[in-house]
Parts: sequence; structure tokens; C-alpha cells
Amino acid sequence: MYDQYDALIFDMDGTILDTEPAHRKAWSQVLARYGMAFDESKMIAYNGSPTWRLAEVIIAENQFAMDPHQLAAEKNAAVKTLLLDDVRALPLVDVVKAWHGRRPMAVGTGSERAMAVALLDKLGILHHFSAIVGADDVSEHKPHPETFLRCAQLLSVAPEKCIVFEDADFGLQAARAAGMDVVDVRLL
Repeated sequence: MYDQYDALIFDMDGTILDTEPAHRKAWSQVLARYGMAFDESKMIAYNGSPTWRLAEVIIAENQFAMDPHQLAAEKNAAVKTLLLDDVRALPLVDVVKAWHGRRPMAVGTGSERAMAVALLDKLGILHHFSAIVGADDVSEHKPHPETFLRCAQLLSVAPEKCIVFEDADFGLQAARAAGMDVVDVRLL
């Protein structure tokens, strides 16, 4: 099915790992500490963005004075504990396993690299990927194509010979901007 591609690139959260419930729970816990709130349905629009970007929006909406990087760090610490206890693979992990050893594969995620490595290792699939590009590995985040272009570069594959698997609008835009074909996993 993907034979025409020289490499496969996967988003992580919501694509190969079911991490969204833990992310929502972590935000709820951290925001409660400060008496802040945020509509969970609005968070979906920021899927694929680095945590600090969503923290900026939450802080502004709550008219709160706080460094978004501090709030993001607190959320990341909370989610790490939750995820490492309860991470689950989504059905698309079967594609990862089926193509392991047949094509080089990478993960291009809006999560920090250390979190991605820990989660993929916890599920026993870290060794399936030749490259991992996290939010802290790039200066421009999705919908900018840098994440996926960096994956292709690390795999030594031309962008137009890559296919990306994504579940978020920002990620779909990033893959297309990189000149890559993309599968919207929400439609599978």
C-alpha cells in the first residue's frame, strides 16, 4: 500500500499513541492549581503545537500573569507521570510494525523529544524508528514544515518520497508544505 514511498513519518500523539486523555487530565490538574480553566474542545485546534504555545493562549484567555514556558513545564511534568502509567497504542501502530525493516521510519511530534522517546520505549516500539524529531528539535513548529523536513533529512530521503501519518490539521498542513503525501488518520 505504501510501496511507492522511500520513508514513512508518523506524528505521535493521537496518531500512533492514545495520549489525548492524559494530556487533558494533566492540563486540568495544572490549571486548577492557579484557578484557571480552558475549554477542552478549543484545545483540539492546538493539537500538534508545542505545549508552550497552548499555554500562551490559556494564560491570555484567563487574563493571568505567568510565563507560558513555566506553565508548559508544569503540564509536561504532570503528563509524563500520567502517560508513563497509562500509555496505549492506537491501531495505526500496526502500520509501524508491518513496515519495520522494510522502509526507514521517523516520528515527527509536537511533544518534546525526551517524552517521545520515553513513550515509544514504554510501548516497545522505539527501535522501529530511525529518527525522532520533537518540538525541542526545531525552531518552527507545525503547521510549518520544519518537523517533517528534518525527519526526511535524518532519514536521508527526499521529502517528496515520504508519506506522513497525521491526526491534526496543523500536522496535515505541515506535511503538505513539506511536499509530502499525507494520510489523515482520522479518516481511516
